[in-house]
Amino acid sequence: MQRKAVGRRAFVGAALSAPFLGAAGRAQATWPTKPIRIVVPFNPGGAIDALVRVIADGLSTKLGQQVLVDPKPGANTIVGSEIVAKAPPDGYTFLITTNSTHTNNPSLYAKLPFDPAKDLVPVSLVSLGTILVLVKADAPFDDLRGMGAWVKALGRPATYGSWGIGSSGHLYGLMFERALGGAYSHVPYRGDVPALQDVANGGLDITWASPTSAKPQIAAGRVKPLAVAGAKRSASVPDVSTFAEQLVAGFDLSLFVAAYAPAGTPIDIVDRMQQAIRAVIDEPAVAQKMVEQGQTPIGSTPAELTAVLKRETPIWAELIQQSGAKVE
Repeated sequence: MQRKAVGRRAFVGAALSAPFLGAAGRAQATWPTKPIRIVVPFNPGGAIDALVRVIADGLSTKLGQQVLVDPKPGANTIVGSEIVAKAPPDGYTFLITTNSTHTNNPSLYAKLPFDPAKDLVPVSLVSLGTILVLVKADAPFDDLRGMGAWVKALGRPATYGSWGIGSSGHLYGLMFERALGGAYSHVPYRGDVPALQDVANGGLDITWASPTSAKPQIAAGRVKPLAVAGAKRSASVPDVSTFAEQLVAGFDLSLFVAAYAPAGTPIDIVDRMQQAIRAVIDEPAVAQKMVEQGQTPIGSTPAELTAVLKRETPIWAELIQQSGAKVE
């Protein structure tokens, strides 16, 4: 499997030279003594929820306590993330979320109920995600250029769905006009599954979705993927070409999933959770399930995650500024 080469060299990067943070297991040697909750700020049954449940099963075994997955969707990850940001920093509440929480929301919202950079402590990168652009199976085109030509001739803005205002899908969709021409209108949903259903039923023209959510609809012959965002093809959908391969530039930003704890959580607990996450995703069976879900496993130290956030946040902030996207 190519996980280590993709994850460590291409994404975390050689520039990350900070040492591993602390020696695990001194003051908090007895942790954990009760079940641990991982809050997922997305709908139950969605791509991130499914990913975290795979990891949580392994963590329960590694840590000797049940690790519970608690979906708390809403407001582009803000609802669930705020719960963790304001939770007691005792090592029994964690967050696994997408990069939107840190790289998108501070630029999109005039005011947040918490500060992601100050109120959440990085624990570990978990994976790089895959996002597909999909249309109805009988759409009269099979690639991005064909979609662009179809939209220009449509006579109205083409509607496209995402899993919320300010989400990566929303921002990527804003780039359609710049890259392909024509007019596009965003329709936010509470998750990518209902958006896929509307595309399949003809009520929505285009949508962004994860492979996990899209595969059942693709297999049923109701929708078809046109391209995958990101720098490389996804191992879960290897036959779907990238935007770059179709000579459409700009859709190669990284979408990543990572774990966090409330600020003030003891560093040795953070380190032990990071080690446990890394051990779980290093297991071949778990890594394979993640790949099938469209996720490239990519464990990291807390310092490496901090460096990734520092590097990626200005890139997304610039994209948001250029797009004019704002959420009141």
